[in-house]
Amino acid sequence: MNTKNMQLEKQIDKVTLLGVELQPKEEVNNKEEESHSKEKVTTKKKNSLPKEKIDTEKKDSDSKEETAILKEKSLPQEEKNNKNKESYPKEEKNIEKREFHPVENYHLENDRHLHAKGIRIFGISILVFIILLSIAFFIFTFLNSKNENIISGISIKGIDVSNLSIEEAKETLQNYINENLPENITLVHNEYETSIPLSSLNVSFDIDSAVNQAYETGKSGNIFENGFIALKTRINPIDIELSATLDEEQLRTALNDISSKLPDTVIESGYYIEGNNLIVTSGSEGNIVNVDQMCTYIKSGISNLTLKNRTLDIATVSKQPSEINIDNIYNEIYKEPVDAYYTQNPFAVYPSENGLDFAISLDEAKEMLLEEKSEYVIPLQTLYPNVTTNMIGTEAFPDMLSTYSTRYSASDRDRTTNLQLAASKINGTVLMPGETFSYNQVVGERTIAAGYKEAPIYVSGEVVDGLGGGICQITSTLYNAVLYANLEIVERSNHQFVPSYVTASRDATVVYGSIDFKFKNNRDYPIKLVCSVSGGIAKFDIYGLRTDNEYEVEISSHVTGNTANSTYSEAYRILKQNGQVVSRELLSKDTYKRH
Repeated sequence: MNTKNMQLEKQIDKVTLLGVELQPKEEVNNKEEESHSKEKVTTKKKNSLPKEKIDTEKKDSDSKEETAILKEKSLPQEEKNNKNKESYPKEEKNIEKREFHPVENYHLENDRHLHAKGIRIFGISILVFIILLSIAFFIFTFLNSKNENIISGISIKGIDVSNLSIEEAKETLQNYINENLPENITLVHNEYETSIPLSSLNVSFDIDSAVNQAYETGKSGNIFENGFIALKTRINPIDIELSATLDEEQLRTALNDISSKLPDTVIESGYYIEGNNLIVTSGSEGNIVNVDQMCTYIKSGISNLTLKNRTLDIATVSKQPSEINIDNIYNEIYKEPVDAYYTQNPFAVYPSENGLDFAISLDEAKEMLLEEKSEYVIPLQTLYPNVTTNMIGTEAFPDMLSTYSTRYSASDRDRTTNLQLAASKINGTVLMPGETFSYNQVVGERTIAAGYKEAPIYVSGEVVDGLGGGICQITSTLYNAVLYANLEIVERSNHQFVPSYVTASRDATVVYGSIDFKFKNNRDYPIKLVCSVSGGIAKFDIYGLRTDNEYEVEISSHVTGNTANSTYSEAYRILKQNGQVVSRELLSKDTYKRH
């Protein structure tokens, strides 16, 4: 009990509010109980006393209380405090009899004290947390500054490249692209299926730029900025776009080609020349590829790497054919004839060109189109020049490039006639650079109407009379002249038997419609063929313009073997300069039947 009293004394000494002492909660409760007990006793006494006596006691009590209050107010504050200390009960018995109030102010002050203490603790905790966080950030920033790889939280096209070196990131991306790009882009339209080779589009991904951007993220600022970015990407990762490029012009070309091959494609009106007629066709409605839309689909699929193992439906639009414009067609096909001419300084030959025109008037052609038809036929006529290329004199071809001749029997009139007819067709022919000569095309079909005669020919291994017999001698003579002019052989075939006018592997046979002899003017200047058949000699001269780097040409042919039924031979073209062999070209290896 003494211990409790001492504690109460200390609390009372410390706490004084508005000049009134505060009492402990326990004492207040005891006091309230005593007060209630006394009130009950007093009430009973009052009830038992006469009314007059009760009033008198009440007045005396009130008077005493007022006197005590006035006296207490008149005392100095220090005396009041001393008095309170002296009068503070030291025994539990006396404590219970004292009155302390107000209790509410004590609780309020105590709550304020605890609240302030809590705020101080919270503030200290926050400060400690900030200090620790700062230390951790500095450590993280320092370690990040030593990082030579891509920081964490970085991806390219959804591919995580965190903590990879530049080379590792490039390799990772390239492998991913290779795995997810198809070899062909498969396209389908109803039952029609086709594809575009990816290699034809020159697809390229800018891996270097994407990886460099990933590497520079968190490394381009100061140490603290870089650290902040490195920390931020761990919380909010960054995905870098990987750009792709392709040859869009080639893609559009491929799509337009596919459009023309659709089974239900639009059939545009058009025209073509067949013989001496112009055929104009009406079109029909159909579908075409929506090239713009398909380009967008394909570019997006390549960029996002989503085309592998996929088939794209071809986007199409319906289209009506364009109307026939006969004026445009006429302007496109009409051509004035051009006369051939040449210049000598420098030497140049300008070949003649045939012209072309409608055989009817343009108004008549328009009248034909008024009738609804799927096809219209307009007759054409050829306009010939006044001076053809073959009419140009040899002065335009100053140099003889080669010459070759063979002998024939002039007494065989029919065979001689055939030789002369064939030679006349060829004589004067001019070939421009890059142009190919066809024997059958120039000479034409060997017919009675053309003047050809029956003469000996080879048929099924036997010598029989046939129309145009002997013209192969003209072919063989021309073949050798072409070899010595160092021109390019395009097509050549040997006879069944070794002919009498040339040795093995030096001949060339022709059969109209099946076997032809062709060569190409591979020189930089036009050449002219001059042919003559007279006095038992068939001769070809080839004229042109010699250059400084001309070769000396030798032809070597020999039999390589014989059997009971066959002879084997081969021929070479040897080129020399200054007496030195520059090249040795195998011309042919041939097999002949033996007589």
